[in-house]
Amino acid sequence: MKNNIIYIIFFICGITFAQNSVEVAIDTTNIRIGEQILYQISVDKTHPSTKSILSEAKRLSDKVLFPKLVLDSLNRVEVVEELKVDTTKTKFVKKYILTSFDSGQYIIPRQQVLINSRIYLTDSLLINVATVKVDTTKQNLFPIKSIKNQPVIFDDYKNYLWLGLALLALILGLIWYYFIRKKKDEQAIEDRVPPYELAMQRLGELDGKQLWQNDKVKLYYIELTDIIRTYIERELNIPALESTTDELMETIRDFNKIKTLDLPKETVKNLQKLLQEADLVKFAKHKPMSNEIEYHRVDTENIINELKPKPREEDEVVE
Repeated sequence: MKNNIIYIIFFICGITFAQNSVEVAIDTTNIRIGEQILYQISVDKTHPSTKSILSEAKRLSDKVLFPKLVLDSLNRVEVVEELKVDTTKTKFVKKYILTSFDSGQYIIPRQQVLINSRIYLTDSLLINVATVKVDTTKQNLFPIKSIKNQPVIFDDYKNYLWLGLALLALILGLIWYYFIRKKKDEQAIEDRVPPYELAMQRLGELDGKQLWQNDKVKLYYIELTDIIRTYIERELNIPALESTTDELMETIRDFNKIKTLDLPKETVKNLQKLLQEADLVKFAKHKPMSNEIEYHRVDTENIINELKPKPREEDEVVE
């Protein structure tokens, strides 16, 4: 019986003796919500139970393994940061920074430290987390702030921008196609109408616009000369639209000399006078009198009639 009691005493002392080689400590046991606790585990290098083991270790990481903390069962205590192991002459120290955002009492359970594959347990600790009291007599209470809108950035609307640009390009393309197609159709219609009939038709349309009566004299002469130039180009095959007045008259005289046109000199003279006076209106801001404008209108029709090819005798017989 005495021997059994002695063995039990030695066994208890051995456990206590071994456990004292690993210690745990915290800087405070009472915090408020959100405050931090410094939790540290120390391994005593000078303790008889670990001195012989650690003296044989080549590296600390080979012989001493600190735990990945197992905290309270409710997970109300959190690890903010795990620091590196500090080494002093007598201890290896592992530090952890803890916090909690729920008030109450929490037990940090015992942690396992491996020293040369042997398990050593730390003590458990109790911490208290208190709420922050607000003195409403000194501190005014305010309503909860509404959600703040984020600033508008380009990336929020870039997809809408590209879509808008695509739609705009499509609309412009359709408009361009419509006017080009319309212009081609009008040109095709004009090409099917004989030059003389088209010139007479355009003169009638010009009279209906009453441009010079509404003080649009320059626009009137632009259309008037375009009618006669278009007729000359289509009927006589002379580049009249892109030529200046002098170039056009020189070409007509050259054709007339070789009897390709066989135009009366009076007709050529009247055409030159009409184009020159129209140039004064278009480029020199000359403003003719009403009777002069009417004379130019009549003179234009007469010149077109003079330039109209005369039917040959064979054609007359056929008609």
